[in-house]
Amino acid sequence: MKYNPRINEDAARLEGFTKLHPYQPIEQCQGILKLLYELEQILVNISGMPAFTLQPAAGAHGELTGMLIIRAYLEKKGETRHKIIIPDSAHGTNPASAALCGYEVESIQSNANGLVDIEKLKAFFTRDTAALMITNPNTLGLFEKDIVEICKIAHNAGGLVYCDGANMNALLGIARPGDMGVDILHLNLHKTFSTPHGGGGPGAGPIGVTEALKPFLPVPRIDVLATERTEIAERKSAGASGRSPLLPHNSVSSVNSVAEVLRKKYILNYDYPDSIGRVRAFYGHIGMMIRAYTYLLSLGKEGVCKVGEHAVLNANYLRHKLKKYYDIPYGKTCMHEFVISAKRQKQKGVSALDIAKKLLDYGFHAPTIYFPLIVEEALMIEPTETESRETLDTFVAAMIRIAQDIEQRPEVVRNTPQTTLIGRPDEVKAAREPKLKWE
Repeated sequence: MKYNPRINEDAARLEGFTKLHPYQPIEQCQGILKLLYELEQILVNISGMPAFTLQPAAGAHGELTGMLIIRAYLEKKGETRHKIIIPDSAHGTNPASAALCGYEVESIQSNANGLVDIEKLKAFFTRDTAALMITNPNTLGLFEKDIVEICKIAHNAGGLVYCDGANMNALLGIARPGDMGVDILHLNLHKTFSTPHGGGGPGAGPIGVTEALKPFLPVPRIDVLATERTEIAERKSAGASGRSPLLPHNSVSSVNSVAEVLRKKYILNYDYPDSIGRVRAFYGHIGMMIRAYTYLLSLGKEGVCKVGEHAVLNANYLRHKLKKYYDIPYGKTCMHEFVISAKRQKQKGVSALDIAKKLLDYGFHAPTIYFPLIVEEALMIEPTETESRETLDTFVAAMIRIAQDIEQRPEVVRNTPQTTLIGRPDEVKAAREPKLKWE
């Protein structure tokens, strides 16, 4: 997972934030509302989506919120549609989110290149299809190069396109889903904007929508009002302008070098009659929002671009180093992640699970295994942009050593880990009968 800078923690622990209560009068909450409003505007600028809500408590919750918005939008048009199309390379929570909203899920197979099959998609899309849920880049780490055409196919059939933005790490500062034609996008703050993740949360999965879907966003929405004019001292330099380089130039945080500006008031607005309503108590995981906002301001525009560039560079570096030792079934290059297959190693009696366990002996947290399902004996390797060349080389050395051990003495890899306090617990039993209390 992405490195969580200490400055984010320091900002989230400022007394002015930690002492706030969601039922305080709005006049006493102007600072946090301004922060949340500006975070929304930064996400708008980065993603190309015209409006955001910060309420969803996780990525999957964002998916559910998006499905509710799609249903409300279609019902407003007097349409009842029953099907959601989901590629087999999408994230696993997509089908569950669609099904929870009462939709029938249709899975579409990827083509030989691991991408959405355009001709199959045309055949799948009917007037009973509400939306396509697509992950871009997909879970193979490949960019859906036909995304504009994909969106046109959906829109020509009267449907919408939901983009799972969990892999937005690869696109930061490089490409914007809103410019590609998608209608809804969710972001995972822990994967893309450095908020903590693990141990069950807390998560955050803001979603962005088009202008047409904006009326259906959850309430309350954070709006800004101009209340009165007030004089301010002229700023001496652009660096002290008070405006983030990530915010649009017409953002409310802009401070011009004139002597008079409008004072702003931030409100929680419930007056959106087409809204799907609340999707969460209060306004989202505020601490996560503060951390993401701090991270983005500390990066600035150039830093955001470097995140995307370095994430892609690190993944391709690992891919190139390992392609001789493991099968990589899809793509000559990748985005921020790639998937190797241990099919060759399985012939020696060693599975992807065995390889993941052996990595623990080398001090590495195992990557995701057996996903996506379209790759046999899959290991998904996703280095973030914060990993150093030294760490990457150490990981490569471990993976090469494991591959060599499998060729020469596979039993060594099968009987791992050896250096951890616990060897191989019954993972099925642990999942079905979890013990969450020490006794």
